Amino acid sequence: MLFADPDFPHVVLSFDYRGFRLELDQSTEDGVPLYAVWATYDMGCAVAVPGVVSRSEAIYKARQWVDRRLSSPDRGGSGR
Repeated sequence: MLFADPDFPHVVLSFDYRGFRLELDQSTEDGVPLYAVWATYDMGCAVAVPGVVSRSEAIYKARQWVDRRLSSPDRGGSGR
């Protein structure tokens, strides 16, 4: 299946945080800017923040996502 207008990532900021590479993606929906954050790490990648309207909120929530992930028991306290 081909898409007439595919949505390519538009990474406007990326940085490392506690062993994760966080990439802030910016898009627009009906003229409103939306931000999502992808988290890449040694076991793969995930969408840490699916969509918010503020760049600072996206960064804050991405850091919270990493902190929660590293403190969860199933991660084994890897101390990344």
